[in-house]
Amino acid sequence: MQAALDIAQRRNLDPTWVRQTLAQAHYMPAIAKAVTPPAVGVAKNWQAYRSRFVEPIRIQAGVKFWQTHQATLARAQAQTGVPAEIVVGILGVETIYGQQMGNFRVLDALATLAFDFPATHPRAAQRSAYFKDELEQFLSLTQRTGRDPLALKGSYAGAMGWPQFMPSSWSKYAVDFDADGVVDLFQSPADAIGSVANYFKAFGWQPGLATHFPVSFDAQRLDLDTLLAPDILPTFSVESFQALGAKLDGEALKHPGKLALIDLQMGDAPPVYVAGTDNFYAITRYNWSSYYAMAVIELGQAVARVVEPK
Repeated sequence: MQAALDIAQRRNLDPTWVRQTLAQAHYMPAIAKAVTPPAVGVAKNWQAYRSRFVEPIRIQAGVKFWQTHQATLARAQAQTGVPAEIVVGILGVETIYGQQMGNFRVLDALATLAFDFPATHPRAAQRSAYFKDELEQFLSLTQRTGRDPLALKGSYAGAMGWPQFMPSSWSKYAVDFDADGVVDLFQSPADAIGSVANYFKAFGWQPGLATHFPVSFDAQRLDLDTLLAPDILPTFSVESFQALGAKLDGEALKHPGKLALIDLQMGDAPPVYVAGTDNFYAITRYNWSSYYAMAVIELGQAVARVVEPK
């Protein structure tokens, strides 16, 4: 298998081991189906999306998690500046605090998407290349840490552990936060907490900065196309934001950085808009979706209101 030899050479791995490991990977039709884009015409709905994550079961589990790991969350916040509620929001949205970490063998998921990514996908070549790199990262990671590559399970995309890190993220950002000499995102909540906080610190989290602000519109000046053109990338100063018809008030007027107009579709109802900061953008580096970022923020806030009532 030429692919095995190429991987072994690039990653300095034993060619026989790589070949034997890849030979035990299985193509999974369910995974190929899962990455197929939804049918055209399916309307996005923030309220429906939110209801999947900001709901009683996750909130209750989040409260228990926060109360159990309060000291570890506080230590992570002190070291990185990433608020406990953001870490709690991520772990709740991703796996309900370790309850749902995925049932696909990671090897099968990554091999399926690396070598048999659906050709009908509009970015098939790009996505296939991405998963080939993640497969290589996974093989390197298991070899380096002594883990069995045939035993690890995760999501249909190959994400692993409490925080659902891809292999490359595990290698770059995962930390041994419980200081037991092993980075374990499957069994150690402390390592999961520290690793999520470290991830956001690496992506430029700014301590004390809000994730977003309320926004309203001045209909006479509104240039919605220009405001939405950069998508979720913070681009506008407060002054330029308002000059285009987006109105801010209160603390938002003192914001020193850039802003993005975040558009949350509501199905057939009018969209909801907020002004996203660089910290909102940082959350989208975990999952490139404004809907995801808002779900993380609002789940974390819902849990915090119970744990730390004001």
